[in-house]
Amino acid sequence: MALQQKKVLNKTSKVRTSTGGAAANIQAQSLPSEIEVKYKIAECYTILKLDKDAIAVLDGIPSRQRTPKINMMLANLYRKAGQERSAVTSYKEVLRQCPLALDAIIGLLSLSVKGAEVASMTMDVIQSLPNLDWLSVWIKAYAFIHAGDNQRAINTICSLEKKSLLRDNADLLVSLADVHFRAGDTKNAILKFEQAQMLDPYLIKGMDVYGYLMAREGHLEDVEVLGGRLFNISDQHAEPWVISGCHSFYSKRYSRALYLGAKAIQLNSNSVQALLLKGAALRNMGRVQEAIIHFREAMRLAPCRLDCYEGLIDCYLASNGVREAMGMANNIYKTLGANAQTLTILATVCLEDPVTQEKAKGLLDKALAQRPDYTKAVVKKAELLNREQKYEEGIALLRNALANQSDCVLHRMLGDFLVSVSDYQEAMDQYSIALSLDPNDQKSLEGMQKMEKEESPTDATVELDGDDMEGSGEDGDLEGSDSEAAQWADQEQWFGMQ
Repeated sequence: MALQQKKVLNKTSKVRTSTGGAAANIQAQSLPSEIEVKYKIAECYTILKLDKDAIAVLDGIPSRQRTPKINMMLANLYRKAGQERSAVTSYKEVLRQCPLALDAIIGLLSLSVKGAEVASMTMDVIQSLPNLDWLSVWIKAYAFIHAGDNQRAINTICSLEKKSLLRDNADLLVSLADVHFRAGDTKNAILKFEQAQMLDPYLIKGMDVYGYLMAREGHLEDVEVLGGRLFNISDQHAEPWVISGCHSFYSKRYSRALYLGAKAIQLNSNSVQALLLKGAALRNMGRVQEAIIHFREAMRLAPCRLDCYEGLIDCYLASNGVREAMGMANNIYKTLGANAQTLTILATVCLEDPVTQEKAKGLLDKALAQRPDYTKAVVKKAELLNREQKYEEGIALLRNALANQSDCVLHRMLGDFLVSVSDYQEAMDQYSIALSLDPNDQKSLEGMQKMEKEESPTDATVELDGDDMEGSGEDGDLEGSDSEAAQWADQEQWFGMQ
């Protein structure tokens, strides 16, 4: 309508100008340009999730007349649509006009453009302006992140963080936390997320990963508080919905987690954590083929995040697709190199086939030689030793791992091994520690109840009944606690999303 009105005004102003109407001419000059109106139309299309129409409108603007914000929007839309070459061209055009556009730099690096090439486009401005010596190091750090070189990325960001200009920078701390998470270092990831959150209480970026890690570690009360706080800041971002979904998922309420994940995807279709949440919920509900679609989309958006591949492999194994899982694991191993994580993923698949169990053992030994504290490798090695009934070796392995960290799963597995060698008292202690770390760990509870039943069958029956009653009350509390999820009764409409 604005474009049509502008055409009418242009015609009338020409007529009036010829008859001496100066006021009409001034009005016509003060109108927004046709390019600006088209940009606003494209914005409306993106809000309506009509990306193709938005691209068509912006493509209609001649390339010489495109402003940096138009090229930036086009680049993001092209990337979302999978048109990588066009996205690279548009991002480069943004940098040509605005060499300090950091989002354009990250966009190029995420599309596998070499760090050196990106840095060369900013070199002139770095040399001409004071206090910009950090930018080349910043570009190098993000180049390592998008290349999947986690250790070098961590080292580079840490060197940046020590410089006075970027010390206590919340955005940089979130990036550092995310790289620690990708490297499988949960402890440092949580620590850096906490630091970033303290510096910026209104921080939303990256909080979905933080909430997921906290939920995975069993800190569900903290996750609920975090989700509520983020909902108060904004319910129009995916992150608070993902956090609430993680709380539901680790409370074993998968249908609710599915609804919350779908809501997050509706708000941001590029949210990797939302796709992983929905995929995990679908997998645990037995809807494996639907889960595979979500894990694949997450993998496309974040090719360097191993948890996307792990989710897909879990789905293949759940549907007896050992060959597909093996192909995927080998591909990860070749693409991302032989590190503790890729070796463990490959070993996990090898454990599914009796023929390749010996190979799995060698892979796990290599992983633990690189990182003795890598929990997933310790867990898989313990599972293998349990199968081989090498209980003493398993106990030694778990005690060694627990010397430097406290983990619910490791304490529970140590309890299981101690039961196998009839050391019931210490086994009970280990189950108690596991439950203190994660009160919802069902396997630790079952192990403890099994031991109590063996010691005193009559007493155990009474206690079990009491526990069942108490557990049902907790479920009721949890059901009512997620008021922020909004209109739970309408959940069905979200199930078919994405």
